[in-house]
Amino acid sequence: MTRSAKIERTTKETNIQVEVNLDGNGSYSVSTGIGFFNHMLEQLSHHSLIDLKIKAIGDLHIDFHHTVEDCGIAIGEAIRNALGDKKGITRFGHSYVPMDETLSRCIIDLSGRAYPIFNVDFKRDKVGDMDCELFREFFYAISQSLACNLHVENLYGTNNHHIIESCFKAFARSLRIASTIDERKKNAINSTKGIL
Repeated sequence: MTRSAKIERTTKETNIQVEVNLDGNGSYSVSTGIGFFNHMLEQLSHHSLIDLKIKAIGDLHIDFHHTVEDCGIAIGEAIRNALGDKKGITRFGHSYVPMDETLSRCIIDLSGRAYPIFNVDFKRDKVGDMDCELFREFFYAISQSLACNLHVENLYGTNNHHIIESCFKAFARSLRIASTIDERKKNAINSTKGIL
């Protein structure tokens, strides 16, 4: 059975359509109107092996905040729906990803409880046209809508592009591990509570 979901999120600020397939091969079609953000979402899809289609139309004439945050909400909700009852998932995932002078790590628990940690210090305010502070909003939105513990940290680095990209790749790899079905427990919930 393919674990997939479609979400449409419409507000007065954004219209976002998301499709995910957790058992894909990392194919993507991403259009948010924000070049660098598109690049990061493509990294997320490619390195998680989650097929991702996203089309976002937002009030970019104001700023990028609503579009970035609402994309996080919609992607998290789509992944949560695709996980279904979470039967058989590995649940936990972690990854360290270097990018030249930079090293970042991500640890995730698909626990059903939202708790985001984002420990990343940027060296300047923007990458391209995008405010770096919006990446915190994106990861917080993902954690809340996916209902997961999500710890994203940059351990060291100097180049903002490298710092952000290594965070996204670490998140992708962690999500890939956590959402993978463990064949030894494929009919069980990975919790002594019996529910996630």
